[in-house]
Amino acid sequence: MILDIKNLKTVKDFIRWGASRFSEANLTFGHGMSSALDEAVYLVLNALHLPVDTPNTYWDGRLTPTEIETVQTLLLRRINERKPAAYLTNEGWFAGLSFFVDERVLVPRSPIAELVETQFSPWVEPEAVESILDLCTGSGCIGIACAYAFVNAKVDLADISQDAIDVATLNIQRHDAQQQVQAICSDLFSHLDKKKYDIIVSNPPYVDVEDMSALTDEFLHEPELALSSGEDGLDLTLKILYQAADYLTDNGILVVEVGNSQYALMQRFPNVPFHWLEFERGGDGVFLLDKHQLEIFFQKYSGEGGSDDG
Repeated sequence: MILDIKNLKTVKDFIRWGASRFSEANLTFGHGMSSALDEAVYLVLNALHLPVDTPNTYWDGRLTPTEIETVQTLLLRRINERKPAAYLTNEGWFAGLSFFVDERVLVPRSPIAELVETQFSPWVEPEAVESILDLCTGSGCIGIACAYAFVNAKVDLADISQDAIDVATLNIQRHDAQQQVQAICSDLFSHLDKKKYDIIVSNPPYVDVEDMSALTDEFLHEPELALSSGEDGLDLTLKILYQAADYLTDNGILVVEVGNSQYALMQRFPNVPFHWLEFERGGDGVFLLDKHQLEIFFQKYSGEGGSDDG
């Protein structure tokens, strides 16, 4: 790539240049930012140690030679390494909160953030929520955001990956949440000691074999353990469905993101009344079931295919 930057002077110049180079390189944007321009803004501001909400009135400010070198280096790393921006800055955002991330965990990007911000309304009474489980927690972003939304609730973060638990622990400390949140290394529910939760929320691995084979370079930097879930993407989701009722309080709810595997799940269980949630800011493939529904369709009738007679 020919680097003609001699005429670039301002923050705005480098944002425009970065966005153009990102588009030219055919980068993929699926990790929290939707376009080359969004990612260029984020990376330029990060390189300049400016917050993401810096007013654009500052964008006409001229960069020093040292700043130019720092900005250019970061933008070129995004092109040459094809890593998601969050891995370059070790920062991901979820529900308006900043989290440490690296290649041990997925980059936060779930539409579940919108549910957390609205305290899972109208599905729970917020003041009655005392316990929450973030299952397959990764960076811990969903559970820690829940701790902000439900200040009187205890929150457990569970993941089979010790690497993920290490990152989640860093984020518990980052948000000074040690009195409210704990991280537990557990293969789904195996090390949770039959605890009961008012909310179980999970963004488990749900990518099927076909989609795994089509992942772009950016997604290949993420841990396969956190993405891949069998032929139809449902391996982990099925295990959660068959066990979750035992870990919910009487009025508890289960919320699970399954992404594109939504259609395989609906085909497999045509009589299960999954409530597919809608989001104002976009996103789909997230369902909600309550404890009673789980008992009917996945516990009392736990054979292959669930309660398809129901």
